[in-house]
Amino acid sequence: MSAIDTVRLALPAEAVDIARIQRRVWSDSGLLSAAAESFSADEATRAWHDAIVKPALAHQRVLVAIAEAGVVGFAVTGPSADPDQQERVGQIAEFVVDPRHRGAGHGSRLINAAVDTLRQDGYLVATMWLPTTNDSLRAFLSSCGWGPDGAHQEVGAQDGGTTLKLIRLHTDISTPTA
Repeated sequence: MSAIDTVRLALPAEAVDIARIQRRVWSDSGLLSAAAESFSADEATRAWHDAIVKPALAHQRVLVAIAEAGVVGFAVTGPSADPDQQERVGQIAEFVVDPRHRGAGHGSRLINAAVDTLRQDGYLVATMWLPTTNDSLRAFLSSCGWGPDGAHQEVGAQDGGTTLKLIRLHTDISTPTA
């Protein structure tokens, strides 16, 4: 770990880095590749810039993990969009660490900062949807105290051909753990 390794709110100029990492992960995973191809790099950068400077919701935050290489990961926090969840349930809508920078503690710092941000915004429970095939992320979250809450869904790309099965994990964030 270098002295620069940290997590903080994203700056508008970092939208291009976030978009680049997101597109790389989408491409590398083969998930929703048709959707990624139909969404240009410029469109992705503009969307991330807007999410940073004028979020759709008051409690929506874009966090970045920073290392010597610059932005190496990002997370988006905010209220849960799930109709079966109560008002004090927050969600980590995006959680991505660049594959080239995994295993260096960035994911741990990022998940802790995302949970702290949700807690500071008044949420008592955090949720996150993840692909059922992402065993490494599920194992990582399980080691951090997250577990399935029984909810699952299937989402499809707009092309109608690709579907992705998701499972929802949750954790109690009402009090910080020691």
